[in-house]
Amino acid sequence: MDIIRLKKEHLAQMRALLSVFAEAFEDEAAYLSSQPDDDYLTDLLDQPGFFALAATIEDAVVGGLVAYELRKFEQKRSEVYIYDLAVLESHRRRGVATALIEYLKPLARNRGAWVIFVQADHGDDPAISLYTKLGVREDVLHFDIGVDSSSNMPTTTI
Repeated sequence: MDIIRLKKEHLAQMRALLSVFAEAFEDEAAYLSSQPDDDYLTDLLDQPGFFALAATIEDAVVGGLVAYELRKFEQKRSEVYIYDLAVLESHRRRGVATALIEYLKPLARNRGAWVIFVQADHGDDPAISLYTKLGVREDVLHFDIGVDSSSNMPTTTI
């Protein structure tokens, strides 16, 4: 297995990663139906605070993560938020997710991050087990706030 940080020259692998997320999360609408154009993805992949990592086996993307650097205001440091992390079912329980997070650590440190954080949903026991093995659990509430005044975004507690 190889892990690569996707950059602007990796558009095909980024689109393959979107397909992995769609399959793993059973959410084709979010990941496949309205994908951004190549210019948008190229710009995003060129951002130093955007991390798209792909786990590949024989050039096929079998897992990956997407994370964002959040520059802090109270101190000169950053935090990195893992937004999505998924591994195809056929490749789970083989250390792929752990390897992706371990690969992210020095990238985050080089950006001035002092911590990486990630959210896990109640009932997602494999994710909770993985993150418990790698870090310290903090129970918080999460709320989605729509930006459109007519939005009926659901409020989710996690």
